[in-house]
Amino acid sequence: MELVVEPDIYQPSIDDHGNYIDQIPSFQYIKKGIRCPCGSRKDKIFDTASKFSSHSKTKIHQKWLANLNMNRANFYVENETLKETVENQKFIIHTMEKHIQTKIMTIDFLTRQLAAQDNTKQVNNLLDFD
Repeated sequence: MELVVEPDIYQPSIDDHGNYIDQIPSFQYIKKGIRCPCGSRKDKIFDTASKFSSHSKTKIHQKWLANLNMNRANFYVENETLKETVENQKFIIHTMEKHIQTKIMTIDFLTRQLAAQDNTKQVNNLLDFD
């Protein structure tokens, strides 16, 4: 079985004023290319800096970057909401794991009791000389 290495996902940089800007990544460290989440070409993987540079100049990519800058405050609110959701899900998972562990222990106990009853019946049947 071979591991599949996914391409990196592009993340724009942030300038001194807190705006998202394009900064072409160094492709010498990127082994399997880079995928841009702007939506212009969903499954396109860029494997060189020049290809990604020309992509970053497209209208769709520029519109995506402008949309990121316009919605910075909304991203913060969404991030906080998602953090709360993750914490709630962690609590739910922890609670369910405790319930499952309790049920497993109950099943094991009842299985041992049932096995002990079966053994007692078998011994009584062997000793019954009628």
